[in-house]
Amino acid sequence: MVISQPLPFVRHFIEALDAGLATYHPGWHLSRLQKAWLAFCVMAVLLTNQINWAQFERTSLGGYRMAALSWMFRHSKLLWERLLPMSVRLILGCYGIREGVLVVDESNKQRSKHTSKLAYVHKLKDPSTGGYFMGQAPLFLLLVTPLITLPVSFAFYQPDPVWKAWQKKEKALKAQGIPAGNRPPKPPRDPAYLTKQELALSLLLQFRADHPDLSIRVILADALYGTAAFMDPAALLFGGLQVISQLHANQKVRYRSQTLSLQQYVARHPATPQTISPRGGEARTVWVTSARLYVTAHQAKRFVIALKYEGEQEYRYLVARDLTWRTLDIVQAYTFRWLVEVFLQDWKAHEGWDHLTKQQGEDGSRRSLILSLLVDHSLFFHPWQKARLENKLSAYTVGSLQQHLSEEALLAFIQDLIATDEPHKQVAQLARLLEERIDTLRPSTKHMVGRDMGVLEPASSLKYRASA
Repeated sequence: MVISQPLPFVRHFIEALDAGLATYHPGWHLSRLQKAWLAFCVMAVLLTNQINWAQFERTSLGGYRMAALSWMFRHSKLLWERLLPMSVRLILGCYGIREGVLVVDESNKQRSKHTSKLAYVHKLKDPSTGGYFMGQAPLFLLLVTPLITLPVSFAFYQPDPVWKAWQKKEKALKAQGIPAGNRPPKPPRDPAYLTKQELALSLLLQFRADHPDLSIRVILADALYGTAAFMDPAALLFGGLQVISQLHANQKVRYRSQTLSLQQYVARHPATPQTISPRGGEARTVWVTSARLYVTAHQAKRFVIALKYEGEQEYRYLVARDLTWRTLDIVQAYTFRWLVEVFLQDWKAHEGWDHLTKQQGEDGSRRSLILSLLVDHSLFFHPWQKARLENKLSAYTVGSLQQHLSEEALLAFIQDLIATDEPHKQVAQLARLLEERIDTLRPSTKHMVGRDMGVLEPASSLKYRASA
């Protein structure tokens, strides 16, 4: 794929970003060179599905050099940390969005086993094999609105190495039966290494500061965040709103002066069939039982719901902080959490960061991820997508839009070529440029040309030994 120049909707998106920065932060703006670089990079990620300077140079047929692209990424004084919040503000204003639901989730990116220059890399559990791999774990905050769903912020999780070493030693000593008094004490937490719950709370706090006029209806998160340490502060950040998460089946609750696990409680209180419409779609049958119970780990009363869909064998256990909601309203609200999985699938498949992102250091990881999420936001400014949403029609998928943009970019390149005064000279110049770039072709090791294949025949000196 070839880029002659970014498509109009990408240029409009970058210009709107610059205007927004100047409006909300007087004195902050993007230079002409920064706008051109950022527009080209967004367009290149859309077409190549990579964040790779060498690939960007090839895509531009040498119009943008790899060294220059990399230098701008590293050294240009772009307002990186304000680009994503401003982009969110632009989209909310463009579509008149005033309320939404916040969803917290994380995703793992596998990296090389031996990497020392990429930031935030640590050992992660592989759910598909049960083993481990080295990788990064970005945490995302997603905004689900009545019209669109978009990522609004992120943070990279990095475990405390001292704490991890203590945990490993503690587990080994426990297995040996050594009493707690003879084991090393728990080390203090290093404030430089926040837990995932603390990172999520920091994202919520920053989101509230960046978008104070947006009404948040509920916060959703999976079982990792089903703790009082997350749910209570998260609710208070937004004035005491509802927070819904999950509990584990073995967690203890108190019911009529008895302490029992959630599994035991459900065994005594069988579920009944109910009908819900997940995310406003087709009606589905679910089996539900619920109660307002004292959760021992939270040291507070919570709305606890045991839920399973038709055909499932195991229950999942939802927990809600606000006791005034109805059971099915909580169940219905929690179905929006599935949308973060859809976003992660689209992001990994089509928006560059999950393919060949090797920018080094903390700035390299953060800035490349910001660029990837700006690509996601830019699609809301495509005229076809915008027309669909303004007419209350379902938006186009990222994959289908990306395919269309490839065709649109090729057509724009041909039109620009034809519009020149002497197109045949332009074609000849492109042909010479392609010939000069033969050094970008790499030799293959699949073929044996120029190599010795060895002796592939019997040895005459060994024929008697073989017959013996």
